[in-house]
Amino acid sequence: MKEKGSHWADAIAERIIHTKGEKDRYVCASGITPSGTVHIGNFREIISVDLVVRALREKGKQVRFIYSWDDYDVFRKVPANMPNKEMLEGYLRKPIVVTPDPYGKEESYARKNEKEVESVLPVVGIFPEYIYQAQQYGGSVYAEYMKTALDKKGIIIGILNKHRSEPLPETWWPVSVFCGNCQKDTTRITSYDEAYTIGYECSSCNHSETLDIRKANNVKLFWRIDWPMRWKFEQVDFEPAGKEHHSSGGSFDTARVIAGEVYDYDPPVTFKYDFISIKGQGGKISSSLGNVLSLSDVLEIYQPEVVRYLFAGTRPDTEFAVSFDLDVIKIYEDYDRCERVYFEAETVSEKKKEKEKRIYELSQVNSVPGSFPLQVPFRHLCNLLQINNGNIDDCMASLDAGEGDVYDRLRTRAVCAWNWITTYAPDTFRFSLRPPDAEAIPLDSSQKEAVSALRKELASSFDSFDEKSLSEFFYTIAGNNDMDPKELYKTLYRVLIGKEMGPRLAAFILTIGKERIISLLEPY
Repeated sequence: MKEKGSHWADAIAERIIHTKGEKDRYVCASGITPSGTVHIGNFREIISVDLVVRALREKGKQVRFIYSWDDYDVFRKVPANMPNKEMLEGYLRKPIVVTPDPYGKEESYARKNEKEVESVLPVVGIFPEYIYQAQQYGGSVYAEYMKTALDKKGIIIGILNKHRSEPLPETWWPVSVFCGNCQKDTTRITSYDEAYTIGYECSSCNHSETLDIRKANNVKLFWRIDWPMRWKFEQVDFEPAGKEHHSSGGSFDTARVIAGEVYDYDPPVTFKYDFISIKGQGGKISSSLGNVLSLSDVLEIYQPEVVRYLFAGTRPDTEFAVSFDLDVIKIYEDYDRCERVYFEAETVSEKKKEKEKRIYELSQVNSVPGSFPLQVPFRHLCNLLQINNGNIDDCMASLDAGEGDVYDRLRTRAVCAWNWITTYAPDTFRFSLRPPDAEAIPLDSSQKEAVSALRKELASSFDSFDEKSLSEFFYTIAGNNDMDPKELYKTLYRVLIGKEMGPRLAAFILTIGKERIISLLEPY
């Protein structure tokens, strides 16, 4: 097997093997609390793990890729982008898993957010094994690990206090309880018998009781203990985290110590990933603030391979913005260039070639195409779609795209292009051809002569023109009619699309086709 090591994911895979030694199976983990829309910033962790998982598997390793839904966390804040806020506010301080779906479709608020992700990840080729923490805690799966934390409470307090301005009181415990009466986490532990029984009382409803943690379904560890506990339970070898978790004294700092001193487990290999912003907005994307952009939103504009390319082509510790402006065209062009380099249709240095080829491999949803796919530049596709008034079937028919995977990829790109045109493209980029029966644009005599000359030449010699020769012919027409070439361009744009500027004119006319262009120029 060819060794692959030109990409950061390959380097991480090597580090995992070196650090954890040869194993029958490596466990790579990710996860999140489904407290709101899982946004594209959260997706960065998911795909970062997926890229490392792929790198490990390509080295011949068995890998378990787990994704934990922390759906037994407390519902702390109603996100700004959610409906039925008043109803949701009634569930604050209760588990997310018991909070109703504000859209009334799923069994819970948590499940609604989970399904949105689970349904779309296969589109980009990501297939983790999901673990639902409400089920784990509800089934008392972690009872022994909670007892360990309770028994080693003093050690945990000592670890956490090293990073706190005010020390935790001796009355603090590493577990929290959702009240058996009102379901809120407004409880405090009142007793522990150093076996499995704890007592608690609730400040919201004054309820109190004792519980056996081997049977109770409403007790859980606090996050900073829960995380290292699950490393031990799942035998996690690799898990990245955002830079806020990797800050000095942050949750990863404390988790790695708790993993060793409380659970006798070496922490996983990790790295920190940076934030993602939306072009023009800046700042960290936040579910609670409502400025969210989901993976589904991004897939409306970027085909799956290009979404993967955005992340595979960027180091995880680099902040970047997801663009929906004209940068979309450049990103597609960059991906197409990467594809040409892979299939040696474009020549670059050996170092650049190695890098681009690995990025292209990791950008694929499934396997790399067996041969160089038909490439239709995004800009050209946008023009073709607008020429066909957004009719994707007509557009695809004109491209002679064949069938199978090549056709499917190109059709997906066409759908994304039309979504971008109708939703985000600037007005200067949008156009529609004037109907042939539309009232003629008023022109002076020299303008009419110039348009008429072009029509006659295209009628007789359309198939002999390419973009370069047609562009040169524009200058001939302008000279023959004492016109500034810029004036001729404006005139032709007005005649064709009712604007004074538009797509590159020669290529545009050739794309429109002989019959339609003659019809459009006929009134002149």
